[in-house]
Amino acid sequence: MTDLIYNDPDFVQFYDIENQDGRADFDYCVRLARDGGSVLDLGCGTGQLAAEMAQGCNVTGVDPASAMLDVARRRTGGDKVDWVVADARTVRLGRRFDLVLLTGHVFQVFLTDEDQRAVLRTIAEHLGPGGRFIFDTRNPAVEAWLEWTPQRSERMVEHPSLGTVRAWYDADWDAASAVVTYSTFYEIPGGRPILGAESKIAFPKKQDLAGMLDDAGLLVEQWLGDWQGEPYADTSPEIIPIGRLR
Repeated sequence: MTDLIYNDPDFVQFYDIENQDGRADFDYCVRLARDGGSVLDLGCGTGQLAAEMAQGCNVTGVDPASAMLDVARRRTGGDKVDWVVADARTVRLGRRFDLVLLTGHVFQVFLTDEDQRAVLRTIAEHLGPGGRFIFDTRNPAVEAWLEWTPQRSERMVEHPSLGTVRAWYDADWDAASAVVTYSTFYEIPGGRPILGAESKIAFPKKQDLAGMLDDAGLLVEQWLGDWQGEPYADTSPEIIPIGRLR
């Protein structure tokens, strides 16, 4: 299923606005990158992090959504990044990198065990000697989806040309598959039809993720529980492995 959130320009125009608060993940990854080194940003989206890292590194940004990369190419610093339209499960660039990353919970869009393993193989295939990887996924124990109800998630989004837009989520958790199906809604002023799109994301457990990483030939050197660098605990909001090839 094509996710309109990432592929329809009507939704993509809200992406950067909705994700402008907080940049702890950006700061952490910038520190992790080597000056002048090479970086592969899988699922780079609209390219905010890739363009910033390109000021000091050789950066390749990969995303399957052309609408997102259209925004990435136009942003300041976008001309310094090698943008590639491709799927993180199957892309093979024939190059090795000093850092491979997936931020913004990109890993969670891969819903099955098979797809998650494929992404981890992609990471392993593109890590150079001494290279490191990092990515994030929400900790299912925290049950973040409980906040994605219309009442709890309602917010007013200030769009530069559309004005004040009312936005909200609705979500349903399936325990059997560990997948959340959620819908995103935007009510634009002027009597326009409400924009609505359905998405799905997975919530793998840490122990399952650890086994898949090991099977992919990846060694986790550190498990973080947030982007401030705190060690992982059962109540941490995030699961963030950092490591290298085994």
